[in-house]
Amino acid sequence: MTLGTRNSARRWLSILAFTLAAGSLQGCIGGGGGGGGGSTTSSGPQPTQTVTEEQPLQLITESPTQPTLTSPSPSQGATSGTGESGSNTSSGSTGNVVNKDPNLGTGMLELIGLNIAGAEFTSSELPGKHNTHYFFPREGDFDKWSLKGVKSVRFPIKWERLQPVLNGEFDPTYAGLIDTMFTQATRANMAIILDIHNYGRYRKNVIGSAEVPYAAYQNLMERIAKRWQGRSSLYAYDIMNEPYGDADKTWLVAAQKGIDGVRKYDRQRPIYVEGMSWSSAARWATHSNELLKLNDPMDNLVFSAHLYLDSDASGQKYSTDLTVDPMVGVKRATPFINWLKKNGKRGQIGESGIPDDPRYLEAMDNLLGYLQQNCIPMTYWAAGRAWGGYTLSAEPYKDGTDKGQWKLLEKYLGKGNCSDYGPSA
Repeated sequence: MTLGTRNSARRWLSILAFTLAAGSLQGCIGGGGGGGGGSTTSSGPQPTQTVTEEQPLQLITESPTQPTLTSPSPSQGATSGTGESGSNTSSGSTGNVVNKDPNLGTGMLELIGLNIAGAEFTSSELPGKHNTHYFFPREGDFDKWSLKGVKSVRFPIKWERLQPVLNGEFDPTYAGLIDTMFTQATRANMAIILDIHNYGRYRKNVIGSAEVPYAAYQNLMERIAKRWQGRSSLYAYDIMNEPYGDADKTWLVAAQKGIDGVRKYDRQRPIYVEGMSWSSAARWATHSNELLKLNDPMDNLVFSAHLYLDSDASGQKYSTDLTVDPMVGVKRATPFINWLKKNGKRGQIGESGIPDDPRYLEAMDNLLGYLQQNCIPMTYWAAGRAWGGYTLSAEPYKDGTDKGQWKLLEKYLGKGNCSDYGPSA
């Protein structure tokens, strides 16, 4: 199918927006984010202040009278589910009937989003304690960013907390907190990209190993789609964060299982597929080319690369860089964008972040301009109340003033005149 034909056939799909970290050895708080395909030896950024422990959030669910986000229209033959309950009445359901995106074709694809991190923190503590080892948004957190104009959020979660036993039921507390997160997002008119932040692994074992069969991963994605496909604030599934190392060898098969799992219950929403080698944008063409073999029956895949601007592209060496090439981000994005153009695929940057430093702000400005030119959305790494003094955080300074990172992102917010994911021809 030609690119033009495919895009025409996909006109019922949502184009809300979004856009903006490294592995069990690179992630924040021992398994969060802030990687991006560079060094594999550092322990990752740590929060620098203690968050006061609170009582868990009251678990709430959406009601039909609450405001809803526009979402993709169903394909022919799709059947409706049960509204906003997050459950499904039939194991064969293909998803709820949801509203068509009024921005379709109007040039309103949002190119800037945020990673709201915290629920995946502290992978060394499983299951861990809410508000001690991991964190969900407080009431009002989404509203704060919504008032600033942010409409899309990539939300990382930890597989082991959600499903403590392979093929088993979801943990009621953790799954309930995700329920509440979706409700908060709906009230704030936010679109959620739900990210399985596990680096191609479960309890340190690679998907496709004897310990973690492919079928167990498909089971996870089936359960996720079945439970949350009825949520109006769910925009897309990012089926796995940054496979690397041994997981590179099994990721093609695993990714297809993940796609199959989602499509059993949700035949509408985009599926984000990250690449091998920490989903590196710079190394995409050489490490992730075989992802072209993936098959989505709804032809609604978005390939998601990560891109950091420090010397080793890990997101963790900014403090040691002496010189900064102002075009470093553009140079690292180019192989990924060229691959998308060559193969007629759609893409986005799932993670990129910088410190509040004029050298990196200039390089990020050049990168964002290049991404906007090619209609490639980005979700910035990162935001969230638990980051403390994390240098890449877009959260305001303690005195409430905005950081340079946010001021730069705001420059591109709501801009671009893009009607669909790029790259543009």
